Amino acid sequence: MSVYTTVTPEELRTWLKSYYSLGVLTDLQGIASGIENTNYFVTTSHGRFVLTLFEKLARDDLPYFINLIAHLARHGIPCPSPIATLQNDYLNQLNGKPACIVSCLKGASITAPTADHCAQVGEMLANMHLAGASYPSHMPNPRGPAWWRATAPQVMPKLDADDAALLTEELRFQSLYRHEDLARGVIHADLFRDNILFDGDKLAGVIDFYYACDDVWLYDLAITVNDWCVTEQSELDLERMQAMLSAYHAVRPLTAIERGAWPVMLRAGTLRFWLSRLYDFHFPREGELTHAKDPNHFQRLLRHYVANHGDLTRHWV
Repeated sequence: MSVYTTVTPEELRTWLKSYYSLGVLTDLQGIASGIENTNYFVTTSHGRFVLTLFEKLARDDLPYFINLIAHLARHGIPCPSPIATLQNDYLNQLNGKPACIVSCLKGASITAPTADHCAQVGEMLANMHLAGASYPSHMPNPRGPAWWRATAPQVMPKLDADDAALLTEELRFQSLYRHEDLARGVIHADLFRDNILFDGDKLAGVIDFYYACDDVWLYDLAITVNDWCVTEQSELDLERMQAMLSAYHAVRPLTAIERGAWPVMLRAGTLRFWLSRLYDFHFPREGELTHAKDPNHFQRLLRHYVANHGDLTRHWV
C-alpha cells in the first residue's frame, strides 16, 4: 500500500533480529499502490516477504486480521502466511507502528481480466467464504451503513448538486433494506484486481485482508463484481459477471433470496467505495508515496446501476 512511515534498511536490519531465520536484508522497496497501510517488499538471503506497518487500525483489532490470514492459509486459501516473532507473536512494533511480516506470494495483479480470470476469482471467493465459516473471531463491518451515514455529510459539501442528490437518494434507498435473511460470515470486503495475484493465467494468491469483517457474503461478491466485471466506461460486463457468478455458485449455491437482493448489493458495494474514494480524495493524508484513486468511476457505476436496476437480475446464474 502507500508509504506513510519511512523505514530505512538499517532500522529494518535491527527489527529483523526479532525473528528466527528471515536471513540478511538485501533489498527494501516501498509499495506505492493503495491508500491504507505502509507496505514494503523485503528481500533477504532467505527469500522475499511483505512488511506492513498499520497506519489506522488499532493494535487490539489487528489479531482478527492476522489470525484470519493464518486460518485461511491452513484451509488451503492461497493467501500470505504471517511470520511469528521470537516471542511467538505475529504482531511486532516498528517505528512506533504495529507491524507484521508475511510470506510474499508468486504472481502479479492483472488489469484486463478475462471471463476465465473472473471464474477463478469467483471459485476462490466461494471457497474463502466457506473456509471462513469456522473462524471463531468476529468483526463488525467498520465501513457499513453507519460509516456511510457518518461520512456522507463530510464529503457532501465537495459535490455538485447532481452528485449530492445521487448520494442522498442512494443513502435513502439503502436504508430500506436490512438483509437479515442473507447468508453471512467472513468477507474480504476489498477484493479488487490489485488484491489478486495471477501466475500466468492461474490464480496464485489473494492479499490485503485488512478490510475483512463479518457481513453478507453476497455483498462481498458484489464488491468483487464491481471491479472485475466492469468496463472502462463504468458499466457491467455481463460475460465476466456470469462467469464469476457461475463459478461461485458451483461451490456455494446462491439462493432465490440472494438473486432478489443482487441489484441492491451491487449498488451498496458501489456506494461504499464511492464514499471512501471521495473521502480519500478530498481529505488526503500526507505520505512519502501516496495513491488516491478516482472517485468518479464509482459515481458513474452507481448511476449505471440506478438506471438499469430492473435488469440486474436478468442475467443470473
